[in-house]
Amino acid sequence: MPAIVNPAKNRQFADYCCDLLSTQGRCVAKRMFGGWGISVEGLTFAIIADLGGGDKLWLKADEFCRSRFEAAGCERFMYVGKSKTASMGYYTAPDEAMDSQDAMLPWARLSLECAIRANAAKATVKRAGVKKRAERADQKSR
Repeated sequence: MPAIVNPAKNRQFADYCCDLLSTQGRCVAKRMFGGWGISVEGLTFAIIADLGGGDKLWLKADEFCRSRFEAAGCERFMYVGKSKTASMGYYTAPDEAMDSQDAMLPWARLSLECAIRANAAKATVKRAGVKKRAERADQKSR
């Protein structure tokens, strides 16, 4: 039986997390896959999801900062897919960071930097694809 979700309580937690993360800019929380995506200027750098045990704030991490999250004892976002356990590049925020904007500041900054790097990598791949298509079209026209 699926868990009963209280949208008002869920929204309150999303608003609280946005307040904690607002040192990075104006945070927007949008409903996403039964949870929330939190973004600044269109870059999603945090999510809220319940993987069992209630809603948690998950911060974006990559190969450059994953070890910092692990050293702080943060939990990695893991879920069971159709045939295997999978993970996403997110970690829970450290417990003490959930207390104030000041405590969250370094973690929010780290997470937003990861989102910026991921966005830049996507743009590079997209530009490379456009360039290849243009080169092929140019070769065909000759």
